[in-house]
Amino acid sequence: MNLRYEVLRGEALSSALEDVARLRITVFRDFPYLYEGTLAYEHDYLARFAASDGAVIVVARDGNAVVGAATGCPLAAEHEEFKEPFVRRGLDVNRFFYCAESVLQPSHRGQGAGHRFFELREEQGRSLGASHATFCAVVRPQDHPARPQNYGTLDPFWRKRGYAPVDGLVAHFSWRDLGDNYDTRKPMQFWMKAL
Repeated sequence: MNLRYEVLRGEALSSALEDVARLRITVFRDFPYLYEGTLAYEHDYLARFAASDGAVIVVARDGNAVVGAATGCPLAAEHEEFKEPFVRRGLDVNRFFYCAESVLQPSHRGQGAGHRFFELREEQGRSLGASHATFCAVVRPQDHPARPQNYGTLDPFWRKRGYAPVDGLVAHFSWRDLGDNYDTRKPMQFWMKAL
């Protein structure tokens, strides 16, 4: 399979929002996110994202089918929950480009899409004058009952890309886990690299 990548900005973002919503709901159902997503929430979330100056979506296609996507935007345009840990530490949110989700169908993993997703979002961050790229990942306990026996974190991949977790730089965000009837807050550890 040869994946083809498109970088969407500005008005072109709207052409991928439905595919990103579908991928987020599908891919984030798996551990560690266990996300019980709804299209209504996804449409609101992604519409807000698409309206952000400097936002980008990198789309991976297999033929005409969208099989993966990665989003990014200036951290200053993100939800307050994501900015708050930076502000609390005295970090200027205007210096950071936030690499939000990367979602890829399992059938297309292991072909370099993860690297390409980061490369193209980091390029967008540099073009906007960001000094650092950052992202966050949910933290789940080692003994979480839904953790698969063969589960391996993406930590080695992120480190290979030059990212490192920043001690104490943690946001909290709420969503409904699979099987739950209510949202719960989860810790989200930030990772960072200089651009």
